[in-house]
Amino acid sequence: MFALTDCTLFDGSRWLPRHALVIEGETIAAVLPQERLDTTVPRRSLGGALLSAGFIDLQLNGCGGVMFNNAISLDTLATMHQANLKSGTTSFLPTLITSPDQDMHQAVSVIRDYMGRHRHQVLGLHLEGPYTNIQRKGIHPEQQIRALDEPMLAFLCANADVVKKITLAPECNRPEHIARLRAAGILVSMGHTAASYEQAMAGFDAGIGFATHLYNAMTPTLNGREPGAVGAVYDHPHVYAGIVVDGFHVHSANVRLAHKVLGERLCLVTDATAAAGAEPGFSQFDFCGATVYLRDGQCIDQHGTLGGSALTMMTGVRNLVVDVGLSLDEALRMASLYPARALGVEHRLGTIAVGKVANLVAFDRDYKVKATLVNGTYKAQP
Repeated sequence: MFALTDCTLFDGSRWLPRHALVIEGETIAAVLPQERLDTTVPRRSLGGALLSAGFIDLQLNGCGGVMFNNAISLDTLATMHQANLKSGTTSFLPTLITSPDQDMHQAVSVIRDYMGRHRHQVLGLHLEGPYTNIQRKGIHPEQQIRALDEPMLAFLCANADVVKKITLAPECNRPEHIARLRAAGILVSMGHTAASYEQAMAGFDAGIGFATHLYNAMTPTLNGREPGAVGAVYDHPHVYAGIVVDGFHVHSANVRLAHKVLGERLCLVTDATAAAGAEPGFSQFDFCGATVYLRDGQCIDQHGTLGGSALTMMTGVRNLVVDVGLSLDEALRMASLYPARALGVEHRLGTIAVGKVANLVAFDRDYKVKATLVNGTYKAQP
């Protein structure tokens, strides 16, 4: 048992100055005014830092110089986890981009192994494709985009303990297939889609509950007579959405608009690639066979097509406050509580409360991460 002291704590709804947080094992044992802390409890001072629940990234293709698609292994996940900690991300969904069946099988096996060894870090697998629309493929490999067949549908449903999220195009998938995925416990997400408003709404009725990188690779709300996929997300009362706030994927005004409409259903995601948290001098990487270049913070291929991002969650929080104009409270919720709710893990992650897992981030007012805790294990960040 030990206590974190000398910090201002954000529990998910309130800022609590001069409070201490007591950790026992991997869980939060107490939150109390610092003057009431038992003098026998060992203390670790945070030196005036802000303390929040750790960030949860629901869409992470890679970081720290590696891509999950390029090396589906425990070592890749370990590298991604260590890179994440530097920006306050304590839990994440590794994202496998449009791939052959054999790679999807391998990813399920590797992630099941990793989850068994490391609790509350990798929360499951996100499959972004291959059951999407070629018209909105973005940088995804066209030759791998295909229909969902019965053997793979059965496999995904049977491995829903690992496959936590799958991005597909509702207009390219049968409603009964979507319903089976959702009934198995998988968060079905709409993305890389040319769906009309009606097709998107039909997908929501079948069981889609999320929208992948809102605005990007989907039909926009530009025509007064056709609301499109984005309009359907706005018009539905229960669908969550992820949004990439790196200044390249979505204009700040559109982020503000999305937040005004969706509120607590809008989650910060990074859609990050190997470029995020990479060593200085990192300039290019392979993205499913395409070379992507890091230019002035933007990840693009030779044609100028976006290939993920170089964004970290902490930079996303900063951008939400500085560029979009949201409060720090709300930016932190978009990075922790709302993703936890979308994934159905809010009972153990996403806020600071007694009994919850001690996955935490301490940072200063310049958005620099000072320390992270995962399952109660403290790690100072350089």
